[in-house]
Amino acid sequence: MEKEAGRIMSKIADRDFVIVLAIEGQEWSSEEFAKKLADATLRGFSNITFIIGGSLGLAPQVKKRANLLMSFGRLTLPHQLMRLVLVEQIYRAFMIQEGSPYHK
Repeated sequence: MEKEAGRIMSKIADRDFVIVLAIEGQEWSSEEFAKKLADATLRGFSNITFIIGGSLGLAPQVKKRANLLMSFGRLTLPHQLMRLVLVEQIYRAFMIQEGSPYHK
């Protein structure tokens, strides 16, 4: 986990808004998630970085760097599936922000 933490931390810029996916994170509705992303951009963050932990979880220093800890529930999902779920939720968040009917 320490090696992985070093690699992850080396990719995060000081000005990045970091959302870590962690089982102990907060769960939000799609509308709440859309608002979190909108709030981050309104606060001047131009880069939003999402971090998905490995099968062993994430080192404490990675979680500490997070601006938000987010959870998709207590389920364990493979990385490939979690990335797909996350990308769909990001797309949905932007559709909510623009008032698109995609969300419903």
